[in-house]
Amino acid sequence: MAESSEHYYYGLGRRKEAIATARLYKGGGEIVVGDVSAEDYFNNSTFMQLLQQPILLAGQDKKLRVTLNVSGGGKRGQADAARLAISRALEVMNEDLHTTLKKAGLLTRDPREKERKKPGLKRARKAPQFSKR
Repeated sequence: MAESSEHYYYGLGRRKEAIATARLYKGGGEIVVGDVSAEDYFNNSTFMQLLQQPILLAGQDKKLRVTLNVSGGGKRGQADAARLAISRALEVMNEDLHTTLKKAGLLTRDPREKERKKPGLKRARKAPQFSKR
C-alpha cells in the first residue's frame, strides 16, 4: 500500500479490554477498520455516530481519511476506544482543537473496568445464598 509513505497523525485509545489505534491522512473522507469499511465492521448506526463525532466537531468530515486497527473487547468497547484514538489524533494534528474536544468530553478515557472476582464469592460482589438451617 502507498499509505506507509504518506504523512499521518497517530492516536491511541483504550476502553475496557479494547485497544484502538487511529491514523489520520489528508483527503478521502472515509473510515476504514483493518481492510473493511467501518459501516461493515461495526454494522450499527450508533457506533458510526460515535466514530464521526470528533471528526464532525473538528469540521474535518470530508477532509480526512481514517484508518483504524482495533483489538480486544466487544464492539461497543472498540467503538469507544476508536473514538478516543481519533480524538487524540485530531489533537496531534491541530492543538487548537484541544479545548473543543475537551469540552465535549472526547479526550477523557473512561476508567471503568471489570472488577475482579473475590474468593468465597460467585462473582465480584455476588455472595452465595445464606441458609440459616
